Amino acid sequence: MREIILDTETTGLDPATGDRIVEIGAVELLNHLPTGRTFHVYVNPERDMPREAEAVHGLSIAFLKDKPVFAAVAQDFLEFIDDAALIIHNASFDMAFINAELGFLRLPSIPPERVVDTLLIARQKHPGAANSLDALCRRYGIDNSRRTKHGALLDSELLAEVYLELIGGRQTALILEATATKKAATMVAAQMAQHRPVPLASRLTDEERAAHANFVVELGENALWKQA
Repeated sequence: MREIILDTETTGLDPATGDRIVEIGAVELLNHLPTGRTFHVYVNPERDMPREAEAVHGLSIAFLKDKPVFAAVAQDFLEFIDDAALIIHNASFDMAFINAELGFLRLPSIPPERVVDTLLIARQKHPGAANSLDALCRRYGIDNSRRTKHGALLDSELLAEVYLELIGGRQTALILEATATKKAATMVAAQMAQHRPVPLASRLTDEERAAHANFVVELGENALWKQA
């Protein structure tokens, strides 16, 4: 099963008022485990950067002005996520921006049924508790010391670890490993049970066969040898 952990950084809170994406980070999972494949890009928003937003992620217009616009990276992004489920913390925020950007390009939006919101999972699992990404990292003992500011790729990497804990913790990985080991053992056993292409020649002599036949006759009609 392929999943994509996804995060974005933006110029503000609402694409309907002109805010745009400035960074996309994504991490690929197979069977809930990171593969090492990632997608990361900074995006020129083609507008100014409010001070409040820059204070959150540290991305200035001076830094972003020579970066590609969303239209230039959209196809690479869509090819990376392909048809995988998208795992996002506070998914309604990120998906509003992603679908707005796709809409500007007249590309199909991503349907909500493809999206898993880890914030909703965390709220169900830890009702009444703080469930921000930082709070979840603290709860599960995940090192987030590098997170001095929000960053789409780093946040995706941290969320991948949080997601594993939310769906069952490290035990999930052990179960998957055990399943793979069992499958491998089954394959080995099946290979060992294969018939030889050329049967081995019998090592019994004619005298030995005759002696065995006489022995069975002496056992009588109820002998197990005759019932087999």
